[in-house]
Amino acid sequence: MKLIRVLAYAVALASIIPTAGYSARAAEVPLGSTTMKGQITTQVLAVDPANYQITIEGADKSPVSLQLTDKAKALHNLKVGDKVDIHVIRSVAYTLDTNVDSTPGISNESKTVRASKDNPNPGGEAIRRVKVTSKITHIDMKKHEVTLLPPEGEARVMKVEDPKLQTRMKKLQVGQTINAIYTEVMSVKTSR
Repeated sequence: MKLIRVLAYAVALASIIPTAGYSARAAEVPLGSTTMKGQITTQVLAVDPANYQITIEGADKSPVSLQLTDKAKALHNLKVGDKVDIHVIRSVAYTLDTNVDSTPGISNESKTVRASKDNPNPGGEAIRRVKVTSKITHIDMKKHEVTLLPPEGEARVMKVEDPKLQTRMKKLQVGQTINAIYTEVMSVKTSR
């Protein structure tokens, strides 16, 4: 994970994401998931609260400038030399929607939790969840393949490699949907 990219995600998510709720449907059956974790510690080299800009130390010790939005309300509390700790957890989960004839689509939900009023150090937690729903258009039991129609683009053939999932393919029906749910949780803490 590149420091600049992760920090840019952290700053962008922590400063511009609106609040939204999450919901789960009882008709969804889990198919599988994967998770990645990362952690970065750096320091602040410069702060320009009037222009919503900060400069941090990059992976190679060179300065990296970041442009924030006006949502970075506590930026005036950030000082040169402050330590910035960023923890990132990303996961992708796949679920089967047991309803037939659901519609392909994309939903995007986000939530931000900012540092408390009692904590003068900027930071917080940002959560983002994107769900892509693709419709099953064909099932080939012999080849262990499922053809999916995503919300945008052409149909894609997915090979089912896991033997446990291959046995569960018998329960699939054309018209059902598969949801790919991408979740990112990013925690940003600053300290002196």
